[in-house]
Formats: sequence, C-alpha cells, structure tokens
Amino acid sequence: MPSFDIVSEVNLQEVENAINQASKEIQSRYDFKGSKARIDWDKKEIAVTAEDEYKVNAMKDILQTKMHRRGIDIKALKFEKPEQVGGMMLKIRVTLVQGIDKEVAKKITKSIKDSKMKVQAQIVDDKVRVSSKSIDSLQECMRFIKGQSLEIPLQFENMRS
Repeated sequence: MPSFDIVSEVNLQEVENAINQASKEIQSRYDFKGSKARIDWDKKEIAVTAEDEYKVNAMKDILQTKMHRRGIDIKALKFEKPEQVGGMMLKIRVTLVQGIDKEVAKKITKSIKDSKMKVQAQIVDDKVRVSSKSIDSLQECMRFIKGQSLEIPLQFENMRS
C-alpha cells in the first residue's frame, strides 16, 4: 500500500554553515568592533550573547538571514526571551525544532481525517505516516498539508508505492 511520512527535520550541516557565516559577519561588522558578541552552538542549542539589546537583536536578525539563505525554515528556530548573564551581558537561547511533537501530530492527523480524503494517517514516533490505496490520494493529501498553517516546518519523505 502506498505511503509517505510527514517529518520536521533540519539539516544540521546547513545550520552549522549558517552559524559560521553569521559569526564571520559579526566579527567583520563595524558596529561589533571591540564587542564580546558571539554565537555558540552545542549541536542542540544556539546561544546568542552580546552586551546590549541592540546587538543581541542585530545578531538574531543576522542569524535568521543566514539560516534562510541556507534553506532552513525560520519556523524551525524557537527564540527565547533575552536573559541577563554575568558581566552586563544578554543571552538569547535558540532551540532547533527536530521532530513533530504529539500535539502537532494529533492536529495533523485530525485535519487529514476531517478533510474526508481517502487516506489513513497514524502517528509513528516523531512523524506522521500517511497511507492510501491510491498515489493520487497521497499527492492530494500532500497539497492539503502544505496549505495548512502550522507552527513548524514540514517535509515529506519515504514515498513508497
């Protein structure tokens, strides 16, 4: 029976490239000369640190721009509120959305079932598997899901016939 998976994944190599590009731009910008501003990444979380709110927000914009240019959806980044850290520094933590959480997966499966398409959707770990007897129904379901406004980026993979 034909099927495909709906996933939410980010290419970590592209994230690393975007962070490196953003760091290089910050080091070369005139308004960051002599600044202690930096972007740290530990493969799970990105930390944007600078002396004042202006610099933190500028770094956030630079990071978003570089991510977008590398093909990473901005919805995959979850920015927290700036917090004070030692020595008059501000820090913003940025987490990457990897996988579909249960609430969003339930919302996706419910919207597919409510659409009355001839497909079955089920939650498997951190993805949603959609199956049907017809490939045309699966393609119609893909178009339907792309039209939904969800708070996370979605990709389709493992199309099997």
